[in-house]
Amino acid sequence: MTDTLERPTTAKSSRKKSTASAFTAPKKLSDALQKVLVELLELQLQGKQAHWNVVGKNFRDLHLQLDEIIDSAREFADVIAERMRALHSVPDGRSDTIAATTTLPAYPAGETDTAETVDLITARLQAVAHTARSVHDTVDDADPTSADILHAIIEKIEQYAWMVGAENRTP
Repeated sequence: MTDTLERPTTAKSSRKKSTASAFTAPKKLSDALQKVLVELLELQLQGKQAHWNVVGKNFRDLHLQLDEIIDSAREFADVIAERMRALHSVPDGRSDTIAATTTLPAYPAGETDTAETVDLITARLQAVAHTARSVHDTVDDADPTSADILHAIIEKIEQYAWMVGAENRTP
């Protein structure tokens, strides 16, 4: 005869209890982080489009710099999405969601000259930083830890905007 063990009936309820007692993002926090997530995902996509199609003077330097921006955007998006999950929120990175909710203008098709690419990417970097800044106070009020993540993203994105934009500046 084989003995069977019965599972305790409290296991399931204790799992729910431990999750229920954790900090859960209020809707305004989830919505704010979702806006930043969308912009970072779109920046990553547009950056790759620019990377593949840039031509002209200083091609190689800009081509490599775009890869650096793309890698950072991808990493930042992942950090934001994982923060959302840690706060029991559900990030939405589907292509239709990104297309429907991004504030970034569409990136032009075809080849673009390096000087034009610099202007296009700088504008997009500034737009992403603007979105992150526009939701900062909402995020900070609800969760200072998430605001700290935004600080790091804003700092790096604005640095990229300055560095890329400097390519077309004259003193």
